[in-house]
Amino acid sequence: MSEKILEIKDERLSFFTPAGEVKALNGVSFSMNQGDVLGIVGESGSGKSVTAYSIMGLTAYPGRLVGGTVWFNGHQIDKMTEKEFRKIRGNEVSIIFQDPMTSLNPVYTIGNQIVEVILLHTKKTKQEAWARARELLELVGINEPDRRLKQYPHELSGGMRQRVMIAIALACEPKLLIADEPTTALDVTIQAQILELMNDLRHKLGMSIIMITHDLGVVAQMCEKIAVMYAGHIVEYGTTDEIFYNPQHEYTKGLINSIPKLNAEEKERLVPIEGQPVDLLNPPAGCPFAPRCKSCMKVCLNKMPPRTELSDTHYTYCWLRQKEEFEKGGKA
Repeated sequence: MSEKILEIKDERLSFFTPAGEVKALNGVSFSMNQGDVLGIVGESGSGKSVTAYSIMGLTAYPGRLVGGTVWFNGHQIDKMTEKEFRKIRGNEVSIIFQDPMTSLNPVYTIGNQIVEVILLHTKKTKQEAWARARELLELVGINEPDRRLKQYPHELSGGMRQRVMIAIALACEPKLLIADEPTTALDVTIQAQILELMNDLRHKLGMSIIMITHDLGVVAQMCEKIAVMYAGHIVEYGTTDEIFYNPQHEYTKGLINSIPKLNAEEKERLVPIEGQPVDLLNPPAGCPFAPRCKSCMKVCLNKMPPRTELSDTHYTYCWLRQKEEFEKGGKA
């Protein structure tokens, strides 16, 4: 049985702004075992990145955890100080940010940026750190590593910069790698190469991966399990097959129906999800997706649905899956 590496229970995280409390996460719960690859999908503002950043302690002021617990690799994240976070951030858990051009420091060479991470988290000498930096560039498939170590970020292509970001993230062989939209700014060919690289490295190093993305094609290719997020909630969770072939939440169905079908025999119009995302300053009392749901009932507007277990690995939060409540609520 695989070791549990991450467990989040009823996490509630808010940003306290002059306009009021933005409830970015509102009762998020899930767990991961060592070696799992989890995809977190949902539209912008659904809480995908905030969930990931909270694991690394990157949701500083005005963000604050207001409830729940987060356990990672034996550490209770919600109780840790910034000094304690520095020991595990980049060492036990690492992140690949969305845009490598803004994540890499433009005034330092690639080599200096990789070596800095190695020296910070290991007991290697400078000479050993530079040798390790060269190894990492080879590991992520960058040619002429000796030359690249001396170059600056602007001298590399987008694909190469993303590979450098992966090399930095892997410098200390973390147990968990968080990839926040790692292929967004890349063309399709480079995108495929980066995903293949991440998959290979995952098998070589035995690490777990959280993949945050809007692209359901990337999720289908990379992930074993999927968490579908909407307005700070996980509305459905299951294996990749369960989510794609047996979606149970209306939002999940909407996401899947909005994907262009390349094998369609006749031309079909894309089916968008109508309406606007909810205001997280003033979230609804019931299901957050209710105002946009075509199957909305009265109970959906007034009461948050309970968790419905569909299998050992599949669950959702939807009143339509609760037959008794469906009969009580009636149509809206």
